[in-house]
Amino acid sequence: MTIEGEDGKKSHDQFLGRFFRLILTSKISFKELKNTVMPWNLPFLRNMFQRQEGRVREVDLGAFYIKSHGTKLARSHMHDWLILVLLAIIEIVLNIINPFYRFVGKDMMTDLKYPMKENTVPVWAVPIYSVLLPILVFTFFYFRRRDVHDLHHAILGLLFAVLITGVITDAIKDAVGRPRPDFFWRCFPDGVDNYDTWGDVICHGKDKDIKGHKSFPSGHASWSFAGLGFLALYLTAKIKVFDRSGHVAKLCILFLPLLMASLVAVSRVDDYWHHWQDVFAGGILGLFVATMCYLQFFPAPYHSEGWGPYAYFRALEETNSATRGDAPVNGVGVGMQNVEIANLNQHSRRNSSNGFRQVSLSDSVQVDVEYGRV
Repeated sequence: MTIEGEDGKKSHDQFLGRFFRLILTSKISFKELKNTVMPWNLPFLRNMFQRQEGRVREVDLGAFYIKSHGTKLARSHMHDWLILVLLAIIEIVLNIINPFYRFVGKDMMTDLKYPMKENTVPVWAVPIYSVLLPILVFTFFYFRRRDVHDLHHAILGLLFAVLITGVITDAIKDAVGRPRPDFFWRCFPDGVDNYDTWGDVICHGKDKDIKGHKSFPSGHASWSFAGLGFLALYLTAKIKVFDRSGHVAKLCILFLPLLMASLVAVSRVDDYWHHWQDVFAGGILGLFVATMCYLQFFPAPYHSEGWGPYAYFRALEETNSATRGDAPVNGVGVGMQNVEIANLNQHSRRNSSNGFRQVSLSDSVQVDVEYGRV
């Protein structure tokens, strides 16, 4: 197929207009157009074809990953999902059982007479901003890169972070049984206090209000820093905050989730639902668990390959091994291939502490890695 100008008398814009209308109205594939013999040299047209082919290939690979590899990936982590279900059940049980009833004497009530207030951040809002919001961000990056490894492992790591944090938080709450700052009014809503012969309080308030022995640590703070802390680490890696290019503005995106979590923690003190030690301990706990869970699936954000999950690079190494001719033929060489991949993974892990990965990739594979096309 050959596309020619009309005697070279048409203006450049008119000719390009006809050319692009031909592309839009015909069923010519971009592969055919790329191979078209043209009597002029327009480099930007060739670049357009290359970009369009890249987009088409990216969409095709994304659909393939969702339909095939995504299911396989989830099945390979079935035990992880079962553990998540178990953690959720434990979390529910810990919220149902009564906490340790700590002795509260009359002299202790001086620090527990703060007024009762409504929650500035209600309980139902916590999983929305600490779980659903990060998942929306993960989904956005998935549609940008079409990397099912990244989406699956980000969601899995996030859920582990918040559920492990929740279980630890509520287990400590039940074991410590520290009264809340407004415990006096929970116990004596009419302001008339009553104590037994040992000097311990005899509460006559509502049961749902009397349960004020779950102050330490703060669940709002721990959940907030677990979910939003995980999101902060994820964003730090994706936008390459530590790429040494000097773009300090990227730090604003990093600090935004942490600022949100901090404001939630401060609101718990302002509402007199927690002491400052409660929110401090909860924040440290949530951020620590989030960091540990993140590093289970992703390299450190300052790493040169921090933008992708470990599983993605393992799959890439296997693909490179097959490309170099190491793939088994008729079942022969399976052991050798596995040994080489294992050695390569061990070698890369051994050198990861220096911030570098000793894996040599071809230029074409590197481009595919950047756009998540492998």
